[in-house]
Amino acid sequence: MSGTEQGGAASDHAVETTLETTIADELLDQALAERRALVQLCLYALDRARSAGVVERLEEGLAAIGVTALRPDGERFDPSRHEAGGTLPTPDASLDGVVAETEVVGFADRGRTLRAPVVTVYTAR
Repeated sequence: MSGTEQGGAASDHAVETTLETTIADELLDQALAERRALVQLCLYALDRARSAGVVERLEEGLAAIGVTALRPDGERFDPSRHEAGGTLPTPDASLDGVVAETEVVGFADRGRTLRAPVVTVYTAR
């Protein structure tokens, strides 16, 4: 076998490897885009679900793939993580700035916020 033939085989292998990598990257990108679309569809369905059982099942399914519901009730209000939807007066000064309730559930995908929760915040009188 001549040196030219060996070089040609090595070159063919490099082209095949590059092609396989490109195809794998494209398939991964497609799978991730489809996952994002399905997650958004599930969030849309959750917002419109009337049955507590359906909501629970959708949230369980999302949690199984790393998408978690955010209900910060009792946590200190943080405008970088929560959206204030309203306030609730309280005579208890220790509750000032604490989330009283979650109006609209938020969601995070493996720690990255998809939608901030809309919350009601206690304010001291």
